[in-house]
Amino acid sequence: MADDIGRLAASVDTLTESFEAHRYICSNRIATAVYLAYHLRKPVLIEGPPGVGKTELAKTTADMFDLPLIRLQCYEGLDEAKAIYEWKYGKQLLYTQVLKETLDEVLQGAQGFAESVARLHEFGDIFFSEEFLEPRPLLKALREEHGCVLLIDEVDKSDHEFESLLLEILSDFQVSIPEIGTVKARREPPIVFLTSNNTRELSDALKRRCLHLYIPFPDAELEQRIIHARVPDIPAELRRQLVAFIQDLRDLDLKKVPAISETIDWARTLLLLHTESLDADLVRETLNVILKFQEDIENVDVEIAALTSKAVRQ
Repeated sequence: MADDIGRLAASVDTLTESFEAHRYICSNRIATAVYLAYHLRKPVLIEGPPGVGKTELAKTTADMFDLPLIRLQCYEGLDEAKAIYEWKYGKQLLYTQVLKETLDEVLQGAQGFAESVARLHEFGDIFFSEEFLEPRPLLKALREEHGCVLLIDEVDKSDHEFESLLLEILSDFQVSIPEIGTVKARREPPIVFLTSNNTRELSDALKRRCLHLYIPFPDAELEQRIIHARVPDIPAELRRQLVAFIQDLRDLDLKKVPAISETIDWARTLLLLHTESLDADLVRETLNVILKFQEDIENVDVEIAALTSKAVRQ
């Protein structure tokens, strides 16, 4: 498996071609970041507006390298019990009950209080062993024998305290468990992607440990290539028109501008409606596919005729 991944990651060009074969059309900057992440064993922090393909990059990388994808979705209040590990308290409780029922047998032959306590301590160590450990995404990623892709999604939604929990795994591919010790990555460390929608500033300590990649909205040419890869049956002229319309729409003052994911959804919608060319009425009827706030829809409504006419004429 490592040899296959090595061939795919032999150069930036081979990675770009492989991404394209998996229907992820990326810029040279994106392919270079993945190339460096693999060869330098460095996590990649991907920033940019929602819907530009940050999460999809991690998914496609896992698919391309034929590696399992382990995803940690971040949220406020996320802690080590949900991200790294926790103990199987139910199993510990059950074993404690069994120990109580066989206490006489366990302590049989013990000489005095000190020896009795020492025997009980032996069982206490058993309760905090690998057998009672419940791994969460970060620990699971380290335990993958042949490596994996670890996606830490929307890390900016977590607390500052959670960032501190990430530093050890991002720098050394290991986590420390007080009762057991340090757990290091097995033969192949995970390929780590962190995504952020820039809802808050991330710490310098986290950024220092990562390669940085910013994915902006694509230009018209790249977006057409993306639509062609994701919705290949859409006519070329209609593809050009809808991308031109979306590009102009992003220049307006909106609460949420359409992302690439909305462009793809709109292309599929127009194809489903057997559309051959954009017209103002059709755009108005399907505007809810690309705009997610009623306020935006109402503000754009007065611009639809002009935007549609411009997209068709270009």
